[in-house]
Amino acid sequence: MSQPTDQRGMPGTAGRGAGPRSGSGHDTTSGPILGVLVRLAIPIVATNIFQSLYQLIDTFWVGRLGADAVAAVSLSFPILFFMISAGGGMSIAGAVLVAQMFGSGDQRAVDHAAAQTLAVVGVVSVVLSVAGYLLSAPLVAFFGPEANVEQLAVGYLQVSFLGLVAVFVYFVFQALLRGVGDVKTPMIVVAGTVVLNFFLDPLLILGWGPVPAFGVAGAAWATIGSQGLAGVVGMVVLFSGRYGIHLRLADMVPDRTMVNKILKLGIPSSVEQSTRALGIAVMMLLVASFGTTVIASYGIGARILSFVIIPAMGLSMATSTVVGQNVGAVQDDRARAAAKIGMWAGFWGLTGAGAVLWLFAEPITAAFVPGEPEVIQLGTHFMRIMAPAFGFFGIQMVMSGALAGGGNTVAAMALSILAFWVLRFPVAWVLSVPGGMGPDGIFWSFPISNVLAGGLAVAWFVRGSWIRRVVDEDAALVEAVREEAIVEEAVGEG
Repeated sequence: MSQPTDQRGMPGTAGRGAGPRSGSGHDTTSGPILGVLVRLAIPIVATNIFQSLYQLIDTFWVGRLGADAVAAVSLSFPILFFMISAGGGMSIAGAVLVAQMFGSGDQRAVDHAAAQTLAVVGVVSVVLSVAGYLLSAPLVAFFGPEANVEQLAVGYLQVSFLGLVAVFVYFVFQALLRGVGDVKTPMIVVAGTVVLNFFLDPLLILGWGPVPAFGVAGAAWATIGSQGLAGVVGMVVLFSGRYGIHLRLADMVPDRTMVNKILKLGIPSSVEQSTRALGIAVMMLLVASFGTTVIASYGIGARILSFVIIPAMGLSMATSTVVGQNVGAVQDDRARAAAKIGMWAGFWGLTGAGAVLWLFAEPITAAFVPGEPEVIQLGTHFMRIMAPAFGFFGIQMVMSGALAGGGNTVAAMALSILAFWVLRFPVAWVLSVPGGMGPDGIFWSFPISNVLAGGLAVAWFVRGSWIRRVVDEDAALVEAVREEAIVEEAVGEG
C-alpha cells in the first residue's frame, strides 16, 4: 500500500495540520542552501549581537566601579550561566521538535509542541530560580575570592536569580520562532530591549537624581527589567498566532507523551550546555587561584570572545533549523549538505574575526578597564593567544547545531563533553600548574582545545550516521494531533 503524499510529494504527511501554516514561518526545504543559511543566520547573528551587548554594556558600566566590580561580575557569570544552561536544553528540544514538525507540514503539531515546551520550561525555570538564589552565597564562596569581590558577586547573583523566569521565557520565545524559520521577529524584540538596557545600566549602577546607585547589582536589575519586557512581548507574539506559531492555553495542559519527548531531547541538550557552563566555572576556579588581576583579565577576554564567536553561533542556530526542517521533510541529503556548508562558513568567518581581534586586542581591552594597566596588558595577551584558532571553534559550534537539528542531541552532548572536559580543562591545569606556565597555561588551552575539538567535529560529520527523525518516532502523537485538528475544524465550520 503506497503512502499518501503532501503538496511537495513527501511521504506520510498528507492531511496533517489544521489548514495552511499560520504566520511568517520560513520553509527551508528548497532553494540554494547557502542562501537559505545566510538569510537565517544574518538576523540570528544580529539578535545574538544585541544579546551580547547586554553583557558588554554591563561590563562597560561596571568597569567604572573598578577591578573588584569587574572581577565580581566575571566570577558570577559561570555560575549564572550554569543554572541557565541546566534548563536551556528544553528550549532547544522545543526548537528541534518544532523545526522537524514544520518541515513535515504539520502546523497543529507545531503549535502543540510549542505550548508543551513553554509549560515545561516554565516549571524548570521556577525550580532553578529558587535553587540559584539559595545557593548563591556558598557557590561564590567555593571559588575563594577576596572578601569584597565575594560580597559584590553574591549580590549580583541573587538579583539575577530573582528574574530567571523572565529570562527563560525570553529564550524559549526565540527558540520556538527559530524552529519555524522566523528569525526577524526575535531580532526586532531584542533590539528594542537592548536600547532599554543601555539607559537602565548607568541609571541603576551609578544612580541619578532620586534613583539610588545599586552598584554591581544594578547591572542585574537592568538586565532583568529589559529581558522581562522582551519575554512579555514574546508571549503576546506567540499567542497572537500571526508569526508561524499559535499558542493556546489548552495545549499547555501536560501531555505525557510530548513531555517525555521534550525531556528525551532536552536533557542531553541541558547536559551539553551545563557541561560547557560547568567547564567555564571550573576554569574560573583555576583562574581565581592566580588573583584578582588574572580574574579581571580573563573575564574581559572571555566576554569579548563570547561577542566575537557570535557569527558561529548564528550559523549554528541557522544550520540547526535548516537541518531540522529538512530531516522532517525526509530530505536527509540536503540536511547533510547544509551541515557541511555551515561548517566551512563557520571556519572562515571566525578565522577572519580572530584576525581582527588580534590586531585590535589592546584598545578593545582598554575600553573596558581604563586606568588598569596590568589588566589591560594581560587581557591583551590572552586574546592574542586564542584568536588565531577561532575558526576551529566555529566548526565545532556549527556541527553541534547540526547534530541537535538532526534530533541527535546525545551526540551534541558527547562532543561538548569531549571539548571541555577531555581537552580544555585538563590542558589548562597541566600547563598552568605542574607545567609551571601560570596564567599562560590557561590561555594556551583555548587554541589547543579548539583545534582538537574542531577535528573531532569533522570526523563525526564524515561518519555520517548522526540523523534522528523525531517526527517518525512520534507517529502516534502526530496522528492524535491530526484527528484533534479535524474535530476542531468540524466544530468551527458547524
